[in-house]
Amino acid sequence: MDNINDNGILYIVATPIGNLEDITLRAIKVLKEVDVIVAEDTRHTLKLLNHFEISKPLISYHRHNEDVKSDVLIEKLQSGQNLALVSDAGTPGICDPGEEIIKRCIDYGINIVPIPGACAMINALICSGISTREFSFLGFLPLNKKLRKCKLEEIGNSNKTIIIYEAPHKIVTTLKDLKQVLDSDRKVVLAREITKIYEEFIRGNIDDLIDMSESLKGEIVLIIEGSDKHIKDNELNNLTLEEHYKFYEQQGFIKKDIIKKIAKDRNLNKNEVYKKFL
Repeated sequence: MDNINDNGILYIVATPIGNLEDITLRAIKVLKEVDVIVAEDTRHTLKLLNHFEISKPLISYHRHNEDVKSDVLIEKLQSGQNLALVSDAGTPGICDPGEEIIKRCIDYGINIVPIPGACAMINALICSGISTREFSFLGFLPLNKKLRKCKLEEIGNSNKTIIIYEAPHKIVTTLKDLKQVLDSDRKVVLAREITKIYEEFIRGNIDDLIDMSESLKGEIVLIIEGSDKHIKDNELNNLTLEEHYKFYEQQGFIKKDIIKKIAKDRNLNKNEVYKKFL
């Protein structure tokens, strides 16, 4: 763990998002070797450390103390100590205060080393069945009404797959807000409790999810299919059948679904379209 200068190293260590077996061997090694572990919630992290029989000094670092603690952490790193940054679950720096200390380290020329591992949004996406070719991660939707409206409009108009996080007690409100901007045929997947005992993927359109989400618990990720409105507005049907097919193929659709979509777009019998691509 030697650095090229006198500074220590800040390790960004991904930890399990539920199942403790998802921690990497490298993460365990780093947590055992650093001088200090910087945790979002020390009580939560202590359970993880105890499970793997790791004993290290802990420093609490969260949204309410990041201004003061950032200076403390920089001092430790400049004195040559190596630090491991962990969040409550998953990869630090995504929707948590770790982002701030990472920026500060860059400003001070301190080396940052990622220790890869679990990430809720990626695991939700790869199991969603929705296109992974292009996607936007929006984190949690804003609470401010004006900002929230802008973000919802962005989701409604986006041709990319959208990923957002939501708390269980807010999920119904968020789904109802999304209903105002999503076409009824856009696919939505609600992933909850990923890697845990009650892991579940609920797939459907926005109305389906509203009907099934009244009493959901646990951490939630929403995956929203991209819109093809902008293409239709530019006269999708002026494309050749091959170009039309390629458009949907690039969005990640399988042949069966592509044929259905082309038939719907062009008001054709799907068997007619199917014969074209035999």
